[in-house]
Amino acid sequence: MISCDSFFCYNYCMSWLKNFKEKFGPGIITGASDDDPAGILTYLQAGVVLGLSSLWTALLTLPLMYSVQEMCARIGLVTGHGLIHLIKKRYGRLLLWSIALISTIVITINIGADLLAIGVVMEKFTDLSRLIWLVLGAGVILSATIFFSYRMFARILKWLTFSLFFYVATVLYLNIDWSSALVSTIWPIHFQFNQTSLFLLAAIVGTTISPYLFFWQAEEEVEEKSSRRIFFVTKHELKDLKEDTFLGMLFSNGVMWFLILAAAQLAKLYGLGVIENFDQAALALKPLLGNAAFLMFGLGIIGTGMLAIPVLAGSIGYMWAEVFNWREGLNKIFRKAPAFYWVIILATAVGVALSFSGLDPVKLLVYTGVLYALITPPLIIIILHLANDKKVMGHKTNSRVSNILGWFSALVIMVLVLYLLFGKVFA
Repeated sequence: MISCDSFFCYNYCMSWLKNFKEKFGPGIITGASDDDPAGILTYLQAGVVLGLSSLWTALLTLPLMYSVQEMCARIGLVTGHGLIHLIKKRYGRLLLWSIALISTIVITINIGADLLAIGVVMEKFTDLSRLIWLVLGAGVILSATIFFSYRMFARILKWLTFSLFFYVATVLYLNIDWSSALVSTIWPIHFQFNQTSLFLLAAIVGTTISPYLFFWQAEEEVEEKSSRRIFFVTKHELKDLKEDTFLGMLFSNGVMWFLILAAAQLAKLYGLGVIENFDQAALALKPLLGNAAFLMFGLGIIGTGMLAIPVLAGSIGYMWAEVFNWREGLNKIFRKAPAFYWVIILATAVGVALSFSGLDPVKLLVYTGVLYALITPPLIIIILHLANDKKVMGHKTNSRVSNILGWFSALVIMVLVLYLLFGKVFA
C-alpha cells in the first residue's frame, strides 16, 4: 500500500519534472547546438595542448555567453522580429549587407566543417568514402528540416548527444587532481599567454559565443511568440526566458569544462601534444569504454553535427529572408516559405562542396572558431545598441549588469582578435 508521504513525493517530483520540461525552450536547443563538432574538437584540442590551465575559459565564457544570448532572446520576444530585420530598419542597407554576407560565409564554413566531421566518422564506421556520407548526411538533414518538424527532429538527435555525458563519466572514473582542476577553473594561474595559447583561446571564445546563435535564438523566440500567441510580454515570460537561456548556456559550458578536463587527462595518459585526427580525439573515452571509445565519440559527433547543421543553415535562411522580406520559419511548410528553405538548401550544398576540398577536418573545425571570433565584436556592439534602444525595446531595455557583461564580452574578443592580427608586429 502506498503511503501518503510516498504519494506526496511522487506528485511533487512529477510536478517538478513537468515544470522543468516546460522551461526547455529555444535556449536549451541553442546551448545543445553550441557543442557541435567544431566546439568538441576545439575544447579537446585546448585540453590536450594547454592542459588544466584552459579550464578557466569555461567559467569566463558562461556569463559572457549568457548575457549576449539573453539579449538576443529578449529582443526577439519583445519586438517579434529577428536581428537582421531590426538592423535593416535601424542602420540601413550597407551595414545590413556587410553583416549578412560576412556571417553567411563564416557560418557556411562551419556547416562544411561539421559535415566533414560526420563524413569522417561514418567512413571509419563503414569503410565507405566520406564523400558518399557527406552527401547522404546533408540529404537526411535537409529532408528532416524541410519535411518534418525541426523540434521533433531535434528531440530524436538529442538522444545521440547524450554520448557527450560519457566524457563526464570518464572524468569521474579517472584519478583526477580535483584541487588543481578547481584552482585552474577559478584562476588562470598556470596559463601562458603566447601565440599558441591565444590562438586556442580565440577559437574557444569564437566557437562558444558564435554569431549564428545570436540570429538563431532571436528568431526562435519570434516563432515561439507567434506559436503561443503572446501579445504582451510579461515579467513572468521574461523570467522564463532568462531561466531557459541560462540552463542552455550552463549545459553548453558544463560539457565544455568536462571535455577540456578529459582531454587534459588524455594528454597525460597517452603523451599527446596535439590532436591530429579523430582517433586521437576518441582516446579521451578509452579509459572508461575501451574498444567502444570511438563508437561513442563518433555518435557524439554525428548527433551534435546533425543537431547543429539545421541551426547553422536555418540562421542563414532567417538572415536572407529578413533581408528580402520573404516568408520565413521552420514552423512553416516548404510551399509557404520556399525562398527561406531554398537558402537553407543552398547553404548546406555549399557546405558539402567545401567538404570536398580535401581540407584537414581537425584544423578546419578549430579554425572555424577563430573565424567567428573575427566577426563577433561588431555584432555584440549592435546587439547592445538594440537592447538599449527604447524605441525598439520600450521599457524592457538592458539592465546595468547586462550592459557590463555585454561590453566586456565585446572587449575581450576584440583584444584577442587584435593580438592575433597584430601581435607579432608589436612583439
